[in-house]
Amino acid sequence: MLFVMCGRFTLCNPEVVEEVFELAEVPDIEPRWNIAPTQNVAAVRVATGETHRRCHMLRWGLIPQWAKDPGLGARLINARAETVSSKPAFRSAFRQRRCLIVADGFYEWQKLGSRKQPHYIRLDDGRPFAFAGLWEHWDRADADPIESCTIITTEPNELVAPLHDRMPVILQPEDYDIWLDPCMSKVDVLQPLLRPFPTENMVANAVSLRVNNPSNDSAGCLEPVS
Repeated sequence: MLFVMCGRFTLCNPEVVEEVFELAEVPDIEPRWNIAPTQNVAAVRVATGETHRRCHMLRWGLIPQWAKDPGLGARLINARAETVSSKPAFRSAFRQRRCLIVADGFYEWQKLGSRKQPHYIRLDDGRPFAFAGLWEHWDRADADPIESCTIITTEPNELVAPLHDRMPVILQPEDYDIWLDPCMSKVDVLQPLLRPFPTENMVANAVSLRVNNPSNDSAGCLEPVS
């Protein structure tokens, strides 16, 4: 498998998503323990002219509006915080189409000699949180349009740094409204939100190699190992 950041995550407790994200309606989300690129993920958005937050299922891997082939999305599962406002694939979405990608943990692989050991990283209270995300609407003539998304990454905090040189941007709840506001396009307001999450509010532990196979999507992926 290809080990990228952020390349796998979980949403084990979707029943609390409505409360945590103050949604306008109850989302229909199944528990997931091994969400992989090109699969559908839960994303919270606010439509232009509305104030209510709604949850939508988007394909993970952003397909720019100018793309000729949807396969490009598989290579755009992440966007770097340092360049997201200027890269052609992301700059339009950064200004107009931002979202919260809902998760309650993510995986990272630590290189140990000739092997890589997966670790599961979450908030210390176990509650769902939001990755900073972007979304796009890609039209196609012979089928329904595709709505897709990407997760923004930044420098790692002290917890993640021994495992990888990047980590997903986890937004603070007080920043959700700014990030979701479709009328906000000021880079100098949005860019400072893309910072590492505080180390003291996160925990990590080594887990089963089951997560290496995306077809394994059960609680066994979280089984701790010594």
